[in-house]
Amino acid sequence: MTKKMYRNITIISFIIGFMLAVQYNTVQNPTERNTVDIWEIRQQLSEEKERHLDLLTTIAEVTETVNKYEDAEFDNPELLLQQTVDNLKAQAGILPIKGPGVTLSIEPAAELLQFGYEIKPISPELLIRLINELYRYNAQAIEIGGKRLTYNSAIRDINGKTMVNSEPLDDLNVEINIITQSYDQAEKLKNHLLASSFPEQFYIDNLVLNVHEPSENIRINSTVDVKKSNYLLEK
Repeated sequence: MTKKMYRNITIISFIIGFMLAVQYNTVQNPTERNTVDIWEIRQQLSEEKERHLDLLTTIAEVTETVNKYEDAEFDNPELLLQQTVDNLKAQAGILPIKGPGVTLSIEPAAELLQFGYEIKPISPELLIRLINELYRYNAQAIEIGGKRLTYNSAIRDINGKTMVNSEPLDDLNVEINIITQSYDQAEKLKNHLLASSFPEQFYIDNLVLNVHEPSENIRINSTVDVKKSNYLLEK
């Protein structure tokens, strides 16, 4: 066998070995990627199922209201209309709301305060992350330091101050009231917050996040003072 043939065999063997290595690597890596993709899909599916359940609940409530309007035996349509208007006002923040929920309290870490650490109010970034998580776990209404959140509320940093509804959140001690649809959901929200990384994230900012026991009677005030008039203008 000539040297040329040895060289050709060596080159061919090298190419075959390289191709086998590439093929093996291609076969192995997708397994890990597919596993990650599956878990991401499962998480997305879980979130979509929660949204689906929320939509079904809303549809059931609207259907019940429509059935009451269509019920010929319902002898007080004015009362039903007033109840519908009041529910919409409560959702929009015009009326106060009361129900089951959880109260959170944020305060400076006492041991860090004693050692002279600088304590600043909660940052907008951390507060927004917390609020998004609360809504993700079915919070129906939220109040931060007496400031109720609505569909057009904004949390932002203005000149180094955390602003909620265009008002500064200067106090280091902040109370957050959350109302949920049921007491069971309030219990689940409490357990989720305790098991999450939020207590550690607050401690990094020299703050302590306290999650209190759920209550059946959490009250959240309205965003505006509404005065009801019993008089109508006559033409």
